[in-house]
Amino acid sequence: MVANVAGKTVIVTGAARARGMGNSHARLLASSGANVVIADILDNEGRALAAEIGPRARYCHLDVTSMDSWAHAIAETEKEFGPVSALVNNAGLAYAVPFDELSETEYRRFIDVNQVGVFLGMKAVVGSMRGAGVGSIVNISSTAGLRGAGQILAYVGTKFAVTGMTKAGAVDLGPDNIRVNSVHPGLIDTKDMHDYRVPILERTPLRRIANVREVSNLIAFLVSDESSFCTGAEFVIDGGLICRQ
Repeated sequence: MVANVAGKTVIVTGAARARGMGNSHARLLASSGANVVIADILDNEGRALAAEIGPRARYCHLDVTSMDSWAHAIAETEKEFGPVSALVNNAGLAYAVPFDELSETEYRRFIDVNQVGVFLGMKAVVGSMRGAGVGSIVNISSTAGLRGAGQILAYVGTKFAVTGMTKAGAVDLGPDNIRVNSVHPGLIDTKDMHDYRVPILERTPLRRIANVREVSNLIAFLVSDESSFCTGAEFVIDGGLICRQ
């Protein structure tokens, strides 16, 4: 049974790409009765997804590294659907770069998208949530935000930052009835994860890959009022992967 998100207004960043997690989250939330804003830089894909989902979805161009772009996205969301109930900070960079090949420019790009983008989203949405008197922010981290891993120093660093910002944000925003939680996926069946399938699968106790819908179900739970006493927490969905570290 999917959590009750009917009537919620949810912004999902990085949701336009086919077979991506954000795409799945947007579809499930809308099909469960939420109003969903697909926020991305992939305009053609985003518009097509919104049209496919139907009247509960809108597309909005969003550069997560720009506060002006965030302000525009919040304004468009409020104009279409009213105050923002939830934000799913899903947009991010995820690929391997050997340490010796990682440049300062590339490292800073990871920080801008994965870390600063999450901060700006949290900052931008608070006013709308305070006006509504309630809110849920779901930051997508990773099992890499809980443990070290080779060849992905920039990714690990920024995902650890997301984990920490989530906890600090939960403390700051709790008095406003705004909850902040992080989600830590392991091996999920998306296009981006194909290169990592074999080595991660071998270390996963459940010996299988998660369907992206399983992550979307968790997102829906955190968006819903059924998780109303959950904040500052790390929700791991990895088939037991980090139990072996």
